[in-house]
Amino acid sequence: MLRLFLPLILVLCAQAAPLPVRGIHLGAPSPEEMPLAIRFIEEALPKEGVNVLILEFNYRYQYASHPEVVDANALSADQVRQLAASCRKANVRLIPLINLLGHQSWAKTTFGLLRAHPEFDETPKMYPENKDIYCRSYCPRHPKVHGVLFDLIDELMAVTGADAFHAGMDEVFLLGEKECKRCRGRNKAELFANEVKAIHAHLAKQKKELWIWGDRLIDGKVTGIGKWEASVNDTAAALALIPKDVVINDWHYEAPHATGTYFALSGFRVVSSPWKKTPVALGQLAQIRDARAHSTKPVGDRMLGMLQTTWVGFGPFVRAYFGEGEPPKQGVPEAVECFRALFAELRTMN
Repeated sequence: MLRLFLPLILVLCAQAAPLPVRGIHLGAPSPEEMPLAIRFIEEALPKEGVNVLILEFNYRYQYASHPEVVDANALSADQVRQLAASCRKANVRLIPLINLLGHQSWAKTTFGLLRAHPEFDETPKMYPENKDIYCRSYCPRHPKVHGVLFDLIDELMAVTGADAFHAGMDEVFLLGEKECKRCRGRNKAELFANEVKAIHAHLAKQKKELWIWGDRLIDGKVTGIGKWEASVNDTAAALALIPKDVVINDWHYEAPHATGTYFALSGFRVVSSPWKKTPVALGQLAQIRDARAHSTKPVGDRMLGMLQTTWVGFGPFVRAYFGEGEPPKQGVPEAVECFRALFAELRTMN
């Protein structure tokens, strides 16, 4: 009789077991938001069951190695150490993020790296005030760009004491452009993969793990997902070229596309990421639970869990979570509600 019910018992256990990654992604707080950040990390994250916090610093840290790239509202080393200490107190794994390759600008603002080093630009002297482009990219083949970037990574990893680094790398639309004498005409999948490999190799020397967003590794034409949550600019083939121990954050905001399983079947560990639509978040979670219960063990084990994204700023999200401050702007309540609903469901797996 036990042999008859054993498979069912194993499936139910797999579906109910806590997921290894139960995370949230937030922009780093401003210096003025430090008390709010400490409170949120130490009080809210343990209560919700969060065990991973990805903080997006970009150039808002007071880098001593390259002060020329520092953007406004940058945190000091002491402030970042306070954040790291709070994460340790809350048993939360802190993973710092710097957007690499793409997202080097937003609207008319060019961020620290290309503001200080315009020679690194993939499209130098093009698109005044960033008109007619989504975001600038740096040239991954510039001979001096990694010297700067790796200094920034090392400094941020040291001050946080983190064991993993998130390199972003989502929504890269300017790559292999004709305006770049080093990249023009080159295979875009290889350009993307080589940048992942360069960052991975640098981190591997220190036994650190690399995380990236996964959209550039999905064929947006074949899947019908399109150019935002997937790639239509020929980077998807990079998936076969990058190291298998890169952790992929598979973000989808409009529908729970089954690409997490695709990454797991391809040999990668994957974390699914929703934003502000609760049905999408719960659909992604259902796919993970199903895969961990019914796939082969190697595939199921690669489906690590969930990472809630926010995209509304640290302060607005956290104040809305606590029900404090001014009425939140559109998008903030939805992200908070999605976070609450997702983690309520995740806690049923504890």
